[in-house]
Amino acid sequence: MAEFNYNHLRYFWAVAQDGNLSRTAQRLNVSQSALSVQIRKLEDRLGHALFERRGRALHLTEAGRITLDHAEAIFATGDELLGTLRETGSARQAVRIGALATLSRNFQISFVGPLLARTDIEVVLRSGSEAELLLALQSLSLDVVLTNQAPASDALTPFIAHKLSEQPVSLIGAPALLGGTRAVADLLRLHPVILPMTGTSVRTGFDALTDRLGLRPQIAAEVDDMAMMRLLVREGYALAVLPPIAVRDELGAGMLVEAEALAGIAETFLAVTTQRRFPNPIVRDLIETATRA
Repeated sequence: MAEFNYNHLRYFWAVAQDGNLSRTAQRLNVSQSALSVQIRKLEDRLGHALFERRGRALHLTEAGRITLDHAEAIFATGDELLGTLRETGSARQAVRIGALATLSRNFQISFVGPLLARTDIEVVLRSGSEAELLLALQSLSLDVVLTNQAPASDALTPFIAHKLSEQPVSLIGAPALLGGTRAVADLLRLHPVILPMTGTSVRTGFDALTDRLGLRPQIAAEVDDMAMMRLLVREGYALAVLPPIAVRDELGAGMLVEAEALAGIAETFLAVTTQRRFPNPIVRDLIETATRA
């Protein structure tokens, strides 16, 4: 099958905008007959008439309207490509970062922080669900996705999960709630606990730990948002299973205290990229710096 000729499509697009063959020929500085030949070739390739003449004006057929819709999208994409490449070569370069909505804000800041002081970079930070962010990564709308869940990958969508850090997970609570007790088993017998939702690696590890200890802790709440867990534990009604980095400021101020770390449980923070594009060199440097830390 012969390849599609986009020059023919561009001539059609120009005529469709003007609605007049002679006016388009004059604007493009080509002969009217040459322009007619280009349109006929496109019609032959598509197998449909694209225009019908009514008096001196040309009107789109149904096939012509469909073709025009696709032409608009194709040439708009081309304009977007040129704009993106001009932006890449300009003084300020955009770095588009997606972050799982439930991810620790402190971790996000630690990753993005080195970019914020640079005058040559504009950071675009977008939050969302894992599905939304990975779709944006595949479509090149994002350069990297920050998450604590390694995505599924196959030959068609080869995501690369770069391990940036692994934070221990502890029981965290208000000082009045913990008192002088720091032993995990004792605290879980005494107080209710706020947990991440089932299906996460931290929750799986916690359930296995309490099973080994022979405990059935009272669950005060199951939460899928680390920021909400942070707010709830500050209220002092229950303990929370959290990586200390999520409540770093509260621990530093003495608003919350940390019990013993939960043995064998850790929160893994990942930067996900895809092999389907040349990596953004700024993101590549950030990942390399974080993995060396």
